[in-house]
Amino acid sequence: MRAMQILSRAAGERFSIGEDITLCIIAVNGNNIRLGIEAPRHICVHRSEIYQRIKNQLAGHLATRPLAKA
Repeated sequence: MRAMQILSRAAGERFSIGEDITLCIIAVNGNNIRLGIEAPRHICVHRSEIYQRIKNQLAGHLATRPLAKA
């Protein structure tokens, strides 16, 4: 089971996810926020709708590839 942690931060403040990922609140404008994300290059960072599109494309690609010969 996953839990969501809700944090209150102001512009310019940061928080960390593990040792390698840092999120910085760049700006707050009404209901919109701008985030800066610092992560190692091997970690991909995508908006959720982009990530879903990538997953769907990979699933379709895997489904249409012929089975590998043993």
